[in-house]
Amino acid sequence: MKNAIYATGRRKESVARVWLFPGSKKEQKINGKTPDDYFCRNDLVIHMTEPLKSVEMEDSVKIRVTVKGGGIRGQAGAIRLGIARALVKYDLELRPILKKAGFLTRDARSVERKKYGRPKARKRFQFSKR
Repeated sequence: MKNAIYATGRRKESVARVWLFPGSKKEQKINGKTPDDYFCRNDLVIHMTEPLKSVEMEDSVKIRVTVKGGGIRGQAGAIRLGIARALVKYDLELRPILKKAGFLTRDARSVERKKYGRPKARKRFQFSKR
């Protein structure tokens, strides 16, 4: 774990702890599995690795991630933010590129709370005039 760069990413209810090491792409692990095995969907793997592609470093860093909470889409977004933050710690000159692409912005959208007297957050019970 020497020379590791650590960053945290969050999205909805998911929290990802990301470590970057100098190494190869073949050694990407998410909770002990490869990204393809963990997500089982190629679009989420692409979404997760977008910051690496934007700075052309997908083959020059090794990634280890522990992620928990939420669903797989939120976890992919959390990992994406964690990778982007770790890249900025790795090299400050990458910050303008990642910032312009929107990878350093935390998506604050989350589930709205349920209100009392309603079946869901905004849905109302059927109105009856008589």
